[in-house]
Amino acid sequence: MMKHVRMRVKASATVLAATAALLVTAVPAHAGTFKVTSNCDVPWVSCSDEPELWEMYNSKALSVSGGSYTTSWAEFWGDVYDYDGTSEYQGSTLETYRYIFNSNGSGSAQYVKNNAGSMQNCSEVNNYRVYFNSDYGGHSQYIPHRDAYADCVWYDLDSTLKNNEASQHFA
Repeated sequence: MMKHVRMRVKASATVLAATAALLVTAVPAHAGTFKVTSNCDVPWVSCSDEPELWEMYNSKALSVSGGSYTTSWAEFWGDVYDYDGTSEYQGSTLETYRYIFNSNGSGSAQYVKNNAGSMQNCSEVNNYRVYFNSDYGGHSQYIPHRDAYADCVWYDLDSTLKNNEASQHFA
């Protein structure tokens, strides 16, 4: 009888070791989540210019007081598939970058997706379109570029997109 018990214990230990090895290989070695206020701060995003589309937490009327911003903003360049952020494996490490508003004022450190009230386009040449859904889908609003000698063009998001914006694309 003792011999039979030993074999069971040995078989159970083997099953446990195999299960533990399987679990270790199924999970990435490390994972990191970072919060950034610009897609240009993501290592695998190639920005060929300074960020030019600013998402403002509040509408234009609530964003400035006495000539200073009273709201937080995030800055983007180019196509942004999802304002929630982006993830990519760097070797065996999954890195996730979540887009948040800066710590300037109202909206500080809030996630960008579905939280903006207005946009500023500071580009001299690039027009943008902001979309209701991720992956450039659904209702959208056109945000034209500024002229060469003007300040950034500032637009309140329409009633469909206000606090419901999810992506942007060059237009």
